[in-house]
Amino acid sequence: MADTENLVPPPPAEAAPLMTPINLILISFFVVMAYLKLRPSPPVTLPKGPAPVVFKTFTPKTLLPNNGTNNQPVYLAVRGKVFDVTPGRNFYGPGGPYQNFAGRDATRGLACGSFDESMLTEDLEGPLDDLKGLGDDEMDALRGWEERFTEKYLAVGKLVPANSEEAKEAGL
Repeated sequence: MADTENLVPPPPAEAAPLMTPINLILISFFVVMAYLKLRPSPPVTLPKGPAPVVFKTFTPKTLLPNNGTNNQPVYLAVRGKVFDVTPGRNFYGPGGPYQNFAGRDATRGLACGSFDESMLTEDLEGPLDDLKGLGDDEMDALRGWEERFTEKYLAVGKLVPANSEEAKEAGL
């Protein structure tokens, strides 16, 4: 027992300082993470884009100004449907290879594969083209064009004769 009398108690454990560099880094990291998690999110806003287009009724005369001149959109009609072909302004707008069809009923010209002015309806107050005289090949070509326009462009309206009941109801 003599050996136990000479034993010295161990020194008390030293407390590590709280503000060590690694602790400061960890505390900073947690504060930043908490801020990122709890900060308010910005309000949701709708993307800005072109103004919405309302589906309208057109007559050949009211369709005509939509030919891409004077900053107007470029519309054309195929079998009574009016398409906004403004994204294809290089083709259908002023100076493009299909510019004759801008603001017009392009049905017969597309069916016949002709850009000639004679393919366009001359009497804007008269009836729409009834497509008489077109053969099966022309009708097939027309269906192909119609599908292409339906897939690629937005339909913005319908084309009706100037003196029709629909035109009168639409105030045209």
